[in-house]
Amino acid sequence: MMTLDQLNAASAASFVALLDGTYEHSPWIAERAAASRPFKTLAALKVALARVVREASVDEQLGLIRAHPELAGKAAVAGELTAESTNEQQKAGLTACTPEEFAKLQQLNADYNARFGFPFILAVRGPRGTGFTRQEIIATFERRLRAHPDLERAECLRQIHRIAEIRLNDKFDARPELGEQLWDWAAALAQHSDAQDALTCTYATPAHTAVGEQLMAWMRDCGFDDVHRDAVGNIVGIYNGTGNQRLLTGSHYDTVRRAGRFDGRLGIFVPMLVVRELHRRGKRLPFGLEVVGFSEEEGQRYPADFLGSSALIGAFQPAWLDQADAAGITLRDAMQSAGLAGTMDSIQTATRDASRYLGFVEVHIEQGPVLDSLDLPLGIVTSINGSRRYTGEIVGLASHAGTTPMGQRRDAAAGVAELILFIEQRAASVPDIVGTVGMLEVPSGSINVIPGRCRFSLDLRATTDAARDALDADVRTKLDDICQRRGLSCTLKPTLAANAAPSDPAWQARWEAAVTALGLPLHRLPSGAGHDAMKIHELLPQAMLFVRGGNGGISHNPLESVTADDAELSVRAFERLLDTL
Repeated sequence: MMTLDQLNAASAASFVALLDGTYEHSPWIAERAAASRPFKTLAALKVALARVVREASVDEQLGLIRAHPELAGKAAVAGELTAESTNEQQKAGLTACTPEEFAKLQQLNADYNARFGFPFILAVRGPRGTGFTRQEIIATFERRLRAHPDLERAECLRQIHRIAEIRLNDKFDARPELGEQLWDWAAALAQHSDAQDALTCTYATPAHTAVGEQLMAWMRDCGFDDVHRDAVGNIVGIYNGTGNQRLLTGSHYDTVRRAGRFDGRLGIFVPMLVVRELHRRGKRLPFGLEVVGFSEEEGQRYPADFLGSSALIGAFQPAWLDQADAAGITLRDAMQSAGLAGTMDSIQTATRDASRYLGFVEVHIEQGPVLDSLDLPLGIVTSINGSRRYTGEIVGLASHAGTTPMGQRRDAAAGVAELILFIEQRAASVPDIVGTVGMLEVPSGSINVIPGRCRFSLDLRATTDAARDALDADVRTKLDDICQRRGLSCTLKPTLAANAAPSDPAWQARWEAAVTALGLPLHRLPSGAGHDAMKIHELLPQAMLFVRGGNGGISHNPLESVTADDAELSVRAFERLLDTL
């Protein structure tokens, strides 16, 4: 078994020799990384090696990719794989394909090489470390064959880093057992779904209730002193400390439709594992830990979102109880069907007293590509963006596409198109501001009719309320200008106004100290997505930690993923944060 002390003390040549086989036929990576010693942790070594590749030339990166064998390709048949690749392909069953699977992989290899000019790279042992099935490998192959060449080259490099990470784990006899447990919990919860074909878990459905029951069972197993479901369906676990105050933490367990397994739920599992480890050691902290699985954050079933965290801060609105879902079921009736009282008197019992809490921290998958593109497992959130949302409609004149001259048209869709381009340019001109038109509809549209109406949505976000409001004002001014110039009319209906939630400086500093203690570089970034933390921000100081998402950081999607190694680091970071208190 290799040790960091051994690696740090080795000569440059010995350092390269010790890491032989980590990156396929590419000793130059270790040669350049040697200058970054000493490495405080194995995670620091992994980041340093990845940074060398990221800073290399495109030709060097392509050389690294081309040094890898095809999956179940000619090299596998001829027995020419490296020992590491042989082991990995055997574990994935790629040396035991059926004739049909082998033929399919051979054709995919040929198509992929013809399109990209390099072999398809996939860490076949996967994010959990136990391996993909051959069917999963073929499905991934087919999906990535449609990618843009630049994006696919970057994905190949990320897969190479994952392969290297697993090989380093083997060399150091390191196993992310806490991360594996988190991964397994996520997989088990994903079995409870409103839909058969993908994970969907919306508020107060049978699947949602089943998830809550399972979380409570696991919390009891972890050693929480008190586990219960509150009046809005939040799952609450309390691990008592020696003092009277508590640290509040957690995230949501509901999902969007066709969701991933880690959005929200990751932030419940991490502190659960921390409590389990404390309980196993018989250790108590000077403060209690209160972990909340918020019952609703996504707003998928009812128009009002943040139901769970709103109840905690005393902001649950009585009118929400009368809202109806698509089937006409009111929120009150849905709550009662799920075993909740569905009354304001009961809901108000969930309100927390701020004086009893030190603050609120949340761990969350990033839901974006930044950390993945930087090869960093963890990131520090500086602020949760404020946002404004609208639905709108531009009305022009539906007329014949062939007979109406271009200068005499009142094209509603063209007006929205001009607005979209303006939003893109305006948002891009200021750091950390984004604007999106996510829905477009031409009612009763026809191929030979100039659109007379166009419905659209607006989603405007910024790290500060001032920046958000400036963007909002500029977009609405531009919309008025477009309509006046093009002879159009417009209606705009506000649907959401959420204030920004800057991280509390002291709590952000604690997250930074925790990440630094793991030997990882700091990267600070805003959260463009909304979180329960932005509601709790109204009651308590808060700060968030982001965990890198796989597959380019995609989220709200079945492809959403984290590795067991990154999950392990998030648990260790949470433990370090507690140490700073």
